[in-house]
Amino acid sequence: MLSVNEMYRQKKVSVEDAAKIVKSGDVIWAPPASNEPVVFWNALAERKEELEGVVVRQFLSRRNHTHMDPSFAPHIFIECFFVTDSVRELVKQGYATYVPSNFGDIPEKIRQSDRVDLLVMTVSPMDEHGNLTFGLGCDYTPAAIEKARQIIVEVNPNMPRTNGYNNIHISQVDLLVECDEPMVELPMPTITKMDETIGAYIADLIEDGSTLQVGIGGIPAAVCKFLEHKKDLGIHTELVSDYVIGLLESGAVNGSKKTIHKGKIVATIVEGTRNFFDYIDNNPVIELHPVDYTNDPHVIAKNHKMVSINGTIEVDLFGQCASESIGTVIWGGSGGQADFATGVTMCPEGKGFIVQRSTAKGGTISKIVPVLTPGASVTTHKNYADYNGFWGV
Repeated sequence: MLSVNEMYRQKKVSVEDAAKIVKSGDVIWAPPASNEPVVFWNALAERKEELEGVVVRQFLSRRNHTHMDPSFAPHIFIECFFVTDSVRELVKQGYATYVPSNFGDIPEKIRQSDRVDLLVMTVSPMDEHGNLTFGLGCDYTPAAIEKARQIIVEVNPNMPRTNGYNNIHISQVDLLVECDEPMVELPMPTITKMDETIGAYIADLIEDGSTLQVGIGGIPAAVCKFLEHKKDLGIHTELVSDYVIGLLESGAVNGSKKTIHKGKIVATIVEGTRNFFDYIDNNPVIELHPVDYTNDPHVIAKNHKMVSINGTIEVDLFGQCASESIGTVIWGGSGGQADFATGVTMCPEGKGFIVQRSTAKGGTISKIVPVLTPGASVTTHKNYADYNGFWGV
């Protein structure tokens, strides 16, 4: 029987050799953000002229990879569940496609799909037991591991080790390559005076003992700033970022009132700065779980006084939120907004907030409109809006 170190040595190959296993017509899945591969994509791009009809499926790509170019579309075509800056122009021009889906539904779509030929992802270094953690994201990776015909990992020492349902054993890996690429960082957002005004208003409506789901951006960061005097808060969220450091160090977040995972911060994906990545490294307080668990409305509803705080692009007077497109132009994705809107509605004493500035482009465009811009798709529908106190109700 091979030791875990012997297995590791046997499976280690050059990135060029790893990329050679891809065949025309293959379907490749990659995780979001810093968990997507880097050197593997570069090596695969070198094989451009050898390949036809390869499909890459992923969510929330944060890097501008070589294959993210119109000339690659016949060879390596991208299907994305969330449109970011790196692929937005490709989607707009038809050289990539947007696949609408609630984030929490993606694992089941993977399980029901005809094929997952290859899963390629970045992981943390192996421990003495042969485990490599997913590091900055659990998301839909466990479902892809179940389904994938072959699994390739990039082992990166810059990837933190994280806890939760969040690892793969070396025996499950087919090939591995080593790399030393830096993790993608998202700087802390600049909080404006307007952000502070909105943040303070929302913070006043959040009670001690609540469990929070918080998005990213200036307004959510401002909300967290004004929560540092609160007591016994918990966190059950889709994405966790630097904001938790202040809430933990101030004592506002201790998870003591959480109904499930008491004392733990539960999330499915991590984004932020290197400082935050170091903070969560082997931190037992923070656990990452699959997105079909974190974003399951029935799980969300179990949390004590669940509060969700998310942004949107445009909202109409019925409360319909368009968070994926500006008219017909795809700009983002569904993410977990509808998952948490459903969950807080089912939760006793639950509250859901959609936060945004009322105007854009220097006050020339209203983001609150009588009806949504033609072509815009509804991410969170009107039945989640609380009409109590409005229109004479």
